[in-house]
Amino acid sequence: MKKDGHIHTPYCPHGTKDSLKQYAEQAIALGFTEMTFTEHAPLPKGFIDTTPTQDSSITLEVLPFYLEDVQRIKKEYEKRIKINVGLEIDYIEGFELEIKNFLAQWGHFLDDSILSVHFLKNPMSTHYDCVDYSPEYFGKMVEQYGGVSKIYDCYYQTLLKSIKADLGPAKPKRIGHMTLIRKFHHMYPLEQNFQTVLFAILEEVKNQGYELDYNGAGVNKPYCKEPYPPNWIVEEAVKRNIPLIYGSDAHQAQDLGQGWNVMLWNDR
Repeated sequence: MKKDGHIHTPYCPHGTKDSLKQYAEQAIALGFTEMTFTEHAPLPKGFIDTTPTQDSSITLEVLPFYLEDVQRIKKEYEKRIKINVGLEIDYIEGFELEIKNFLAQWGHFLDDSILSVHFLKNPMSTHYDCVDYSPEYFGKMVEQYGGVSKIYDCYYQTLLKSIKADLGPAKPKRIGHMTLIRKFHHMYPLEQNFQTVLFAILEEVKNQGYELDYNGAGVNKPYCKEPYPPNWIVEEAVKRNIPLIYGSDAHQAQDLGQGWNVMLWNDR
């Protein structure tokens, strides 16, 4: 079985308008037998998108149309590829109740889902920052947080909180791109490997019985050039028998399969 468990859609405000059918056909052409559309879920009620373009997710008004459309394509292609209805849920510190309420209302529509951290609560203020928006944005964060290591620490601690958070029975069981913070590591290098907290994250993933999104998008990012997470962490996950689910994190049909050929697999 060849599965891509992390795929965006034409509903993504910062993606392309490639149709769901284009994604499905491309997945089939690449030999995938299963795929999950995981559009960025509406951000928690009361949270304001702090990215300059404010295009991080779909809106609550659009959500029913997205779910209906994926259900339609799922049925249309059921004899050719298994398609799952999913969402990528943002964990945002301080909005746990709002996320829990959202999942309680919409979780039963989902076959599969991912829990990811994109926004950090600035420890020096009440502001939230998107960690993967752009190298320039990250550079400003370095100044505000007091160094690259401070951002990394904040990200990994937030990720750990997301895994431990009580978000109800519909909480996603797959943790998205756990080392997304390394998206710009070639521009903002850091010798510290954060092994202690990364091992703690892996142990918590194992204890909760969760999966890891083994995300190929970083391979094609000019300042990353590695999967999320990189291979040494994947090897540690395999030692702990943590399931790894490949995710292209495609935002256009041609991104499907990205990174696949350079990634390690525990089922090879």
